[in-house]
Amino acid sequence: MTEKPKFDRRMLDTLICPQCQGLLEYDAKQQELVSKGANLAFPIRNGIPIMLIDEARDLS
Repeated sequence: MTEKPKFDRRMLDTLICPQCQGLLEYDAKQQELVSKGANLAFPIRNGIPIMLIDEARDLS
């Protein structure tokens, strides 16, 4: 069985929310980057964050 690529937490130093330009938090359980400012969660697929607003999950 092959292991999925993991998200590199160092990316949090350079990534910002594309909607509000705020900070992101890593949710390891859900494999998402959460923007509290925009109330959005961006999915991480195969270790790559998908920073498209259309792909984000609404948290409100």
